[in-house]
Parts: sequence; structure tokens; C-alpha cells
Amino acid sequence: MTQVFVNLPTTDLDRSKAFYTAIGCEINPLFTDENAACVVWSDDIFFMILKREFFATFTDKPIADPHEVAQVSVSFSRTSREDVDEIVDKALAAGGTEPKPAQDYGFMYSRDIDDPDGNSLGFLYMTPEAVENGPEHVG
Repeated sequence: MTQVFVNLPTTDLDRSKAFYTAIGCEINPLFTDENAACVVWSDDIFFMILKREFFATFTDKPIADPHEVAQVSVSFSRTSREDVDEIVDKALAAGGTEPKPAQDYGFMYSRDIDDPDGNSLGFLYMTPEAVENGPEHVG
């Protein structure tokens, strides 16, 4: 089994922990300290939220400011359109921003959110027909 760890920079670790717990994630205290927090999305997906200075110790490359440039956008599938709206509403209430309106393609519905540091997250629902047969075979 492969586990996925996504490292994200933050300027305010406590604010980031509050944001991610507000949208339903848990913090794993075994891998959380004054420099980083382990955000648990599922049994196999984790975000390591790292203070920018600590993040910089893992690379010789400059750390992008996610408010200014997009380097990666992580997307999560949800079980329904309502589930997409529910998590985005929680994210907005917790200090996130929605950079563009919802995208409705018929077979797929998606909304994006930027966390308070500007890191981009996507949430989408795709009809079972599209998942099984591809979007060109829907409707």
C-alpha cells in the first residue's frame, strides 16, 4: 500500500492547523511539533504543513509563495455535489478563499479553495457513469 504525503508551506502553523481541522481533518500529534503538523486526510493521505523556514531545509530551490504562483493543486473526489459544497463551505468559514466559481461540466462538478496560505485544493464529484466509461459516454 502506498501512502501519500503532500508537503505544504505555511506562515502560521496554528492558523493552518485550525483551518484543516475545521474542514474535518485530524492532526497526528506524533508527527507534529513547533515546525510542522501532520494533517490526516485519510488512512493513506497526509499533508505535512511546514513552517516556511523548516520547509526550506528540505530543498535548495526557492519556496514559492502560493498567494502569487501555483506550483501544485491537490484535488479530492467527494461522494456527491452536496459533499463538494459542504467541504468548500467549511473551508470558506475557516478562512479559505474560493479563487473562481464552481465548474459544472455535467459529468463532473468541481470547486477550488485556497487555504489561508494560498495553497490550492480542489474538490470534485464525478458521476459514476463518467468514472466507469469516460466523460464522452455520459448523457
